[in-house]
Amino acid sequence: MKIVVFKPIYQERVWGGRNLEHKLGRELPDDKVVGESWEIVDRPEAQSTTGEGQTLRNLIENNPESIMGKGWSPDRPFPILVKWLDCQEKLSLQVHPPKAIAADLGGEPKTENWYIADAEPRATLMAGLKRGVTKAAFEQALKKNALEPLLHSISVTTGESIFIPSGRLHAIGGGNLILEIQQNSDTTYRVYDWGRVGLDGKPRQLHVEESLQSTDFEDFEPETLKPTGQSQVLAECDVFKLRKEVLTTGETLSFPGVSPTILSILGGSLTGSDGSILQRGDNALLPAAGNFTFNAAGETELLVTSDFSS
Repeated sequence: MKIVVFKPIYQERVWGGRNLEHKLGRELPDDKVVGESWEIVDRPEAQSTTGEGQTLRNLIENNPESIMGKGWSPDRPFPILVKWLDCQEKLSLQVHPPKAIAADLGGEPKTENWYIADAEPRATLMAGLKRGVTKAAFEQALKKNALEPLLHSISVTTGESIFIPSGRLHAIGGGNLILEIQQNSDTTYRVYDWGRVGLDGKPRQLHVEESLQSTDFEDFEPETLKPTGQSQVLAECDVFKLRKEVLTTGETLSFPGVSPTILSILGGSLTGSDGSILQRGDNALLPAAGNFTFNAAGETELLVTSDFSS
């Protein structure tokens, strides 16, 4: 099988902007504040579509083992959702429910990883709590609209990465262009939104009780992974494995086709043995039933997502 590249699905967000156009060369809808581009998604409310008009759901239903590997049920959704995030303003403080309680709360668990593809000066993230903060102190600060001093803030630069498991409080600061690799879920509990209103001019919905039940109050001061200039594993969990590859001009990267893989190009370009070309910003699905070799046309950096089809 050939590699599969899908058309992006752009999502308007109050905190978004136009950086997918300026920094990735995308053609965005006019006069839209675009915060997210869903690159690979298989959900009832959103379906990735190829240039030939086939959805990801169609591909899996018609060729489950060719796409996903031996024993994959045709009605089982694709387990990963890939997004670009253009964060021009601070996002809400939010948390995703852990697997053990997600169903009871009416949601889905979501573990994810953020790769900072571009950070403006003084860009920050929030992840976890400052050491020693208790649930009681958190609830008291929430009532007083004074949460920010309790949150762990991290200054970030281009090339850093952070793992966000379910249960970790988090918020992305303005000035970040992020590639998010996440579990296939759209459950987000918004605990605090800095007094902001949505695109309709009304305060956005909060999910305080669900957030309190979902938050890991022993999660103190996590740190980002710094770029090494070499290949490195960024995240490894029961949902996916994520590694960064750094290739020099002419270097090759091969995938034997045992299980599906996702390639996300951060910089440079790859040329496939079938003549396909992947450039900065592209996200491609390599089906399980394929043997793929890519050649780096110049210095190239990419993320490789694997181990999600068990």
